[in-house]
Amino acid sequence: MRTHVRAMAHRAPAFAHPASPPDIPVPTTQRLGIAAILLAASVGAHAQSAQSADGASAPATILAANATDNPTAVQLTTTVVTASRTEQTLADTLAATSVITRADIEQSQAQDLPTLLRGQAGVEIVQNGGFGTSASLFMRGAASNASLVLIDGVPVNSATTGTTNIAQIPVSQIDHIEIVRGNVSALYGSQAVGGVIQIFTRKGHGGAPRAYAEVGYGTNNTSQANAGIAGSFEDGKTRFSLDVSRFHTTGISAQDPRFNPKANPNRNGDDNTSVSAMLSRKLGDTWEVGARLFQSDGSSSYDNAFGKPTDLNDTDARVRQMSAYAKGNITDKWNTRVTVTQGDDYADTYLNGKDNGNFHTSSNQIDWANEYAFMPDQKLTAGYSRLEQTVDSNTAYDRNNRHLDSGYLGYEGTFGKHQVQANVRRDVYSDFGGANSYWIGYGYHLTPRWKFMANASDGFRAPTFNELFYPGFGNPNLQPERSISKELAVQFNGGERLGLVKLTGFQTQYTNLIQSLTVSPYTAVNVAKARVEGLELTYTGRPLFGVDVRASFTRQNPTDLDADKQLARRARQFGSVGLSKTFDKLTVGGDVFFSGERYDTAGQHLGAYTLVNLQARYDIDRSWYVSAHLDNVFDKNYQTVYGYNTLGRAIYVSLGWKQF
Repeated sequence: MRTHVRAMAHRAPAFAHPASPPDIPVPTTQRLGIAAILLAASVGAHAQSAQSADGASAPATILAANATDNPTAVQLTTTVVTASRTEQTLADTLAATSVITRADIEQSQAQDLPTLLRGQAGVEIVQNGGFGTSASLFMRGAASNASLVLIDGVPVNSATTGTTNIAQIPVSQIDHIEIVRGNVSALYGSQAVGGVIQIFTRKGHGGAPRAYAEVGYGTNNTSQANAGIAGSFEDGKTRFSLDVSRFHTTGISAQDPRFNPKANPNRNGDDNTSVSAMLSRKLGDTWEVGARLFQSDGSSSYDNAFGKPTDLNDTDARVRQMSAYAKGNITDKWNTRVTVTQGDDYADTYLNGKDNGNFHTSSNQIDWANEYAFMPDQKLTAGYSRLEQTVDSNTAYDRNNRHLDSGYLGYEGTFGKHQVQANVRRDVYSDFGGANSYWIGYGYHLTPRWKFMANASDGFRAPTFNELFYPGFGNPNLQPERSISKELAVQFNGGERLGLVKLTGFQTQYTNLIQSLTVSPYTAVNVAKARVEGLELTYTGRPLFGVDVRASFTRQNPTDLDADKQLARRARQFGSVGLSKTFDKLTVGGDVFFSGERYDTAGQHLGAYTLVNLQARYDIDRSWYVSAHLDNVFDKNYQTVYGYNTLGRAIYVSLGWKQF
């Protein structure tokens, strides 16, 4: 039902407030105490033995293990760029950050991006059916159009709805994902209030070209295949990658006729063909130029609760991003990067084979980013970007274009045990004016392994084209939604054996939220207020018997302050635990996902659920492997959107090959 939701999105409030029974809040001090006990139980038994021999104080990254075949060691030393727009190790970030590596993706054997993201801290996924159907994400309770998704640094959120078509981004194209939870509008502008998910597609490595391929088949006639090649020439000066993938499923019926009797009970399938490519060339010792392409074409069917049981509803969708860049050092302290991008988001719907609506948004952007290391452990960042957006649709928008000019400044510094990050940003829109935002964070190394962190920020979400200009609903006088966020966190870095534990307390106050009037003329207005506060506990490590453990738990209170109700489709508690163990050529693992009860936009109750998935992989030799995974082992019947079905028990088997 992807495009149907897109076309009707203007009727949905940014923060709905269903009529739900009041919740008895857990006092903040009690929640902190409970979480502190969990944290101490996780690492306290080992903390003393994990201290350095001389007890000297040092940055946490000094104690991180060297990258080996241990995924935990790789995680601790992973370099990330999304948390500050500069390179940092994961343990050094002040913003709450996590990474999904390519090894994690292969271990999970996730069939699609919504499934892969479901187990991440602070992230909730709701979907209107099975594979390929419309999926939305909520990060730390923020609305689905208040979290930013990037592909290789390029925003892919729709200009009309503000959401991202994550169901049509295949995991086979992904090298790794960086997730920053919490408001970072001062770094990325509008829609980064809930956080940022940055997807990095596969890229060429420094060695000789190597090919890979994989095919798979499973429940509901689901088949997938992908193949690619990546490598370099001329001693690594020219790098390239090319990946092509294909996905098909006959699917399940998206809507349950018991709840929506007018919906067609037929299966709603999905077909997707995707390609990603990159090419880069080093110029001298310090300069590089390159280009990237990502394109995903999907065709799927969906159900309409307001049509006829015999109606056939189909949609064709395309997500495309093209970019070119040049980067290098102007001096030994100053490096710069210029990126030019062009993006498209297409959605065409059909009713019984006839055109039934189309939306095409196009974005053209140029970004100039700079980093100046003026002293050891001190750096400044500065940049400017220009974004131009247009909408082409059979719906006559009151206005179909706008542009955005943005400037940003940042500072990062380390003073012994102290770490500081500060960012400010100014965004000026052609249609409603400007917005300022800031982010300031502080970190203190209590010991070589223990680190305390705090940050405060404000942010905004710009009105979408639908909210500003959709006929009969848009209001050109809308102002940005505003938010103020605060976080406190403590982190334990136990290195390769004990892993990384982080406990974060967060609160965000939302004002000026955009909702539609409940009486005629039903236009969008800035009226609502909301608050989300909670605790988040994450752990990644290999504590016992060589078992890799990934776990997260979130306890939050997402509240519509006007109605004093729980925000729609957000749970008050959710979490996941993943385990994996390698025995020579065999790797086995499993995941458990839990979500508490929720309420849909009209107050319908959505029950709590727990899902169990199992995975196994056997390396036949260095090149060939076979893998299998069993999802929803206990065939749990649950809903993330009222009236919509979810996938039951399913099994998938794959055969893969990598060139050595």
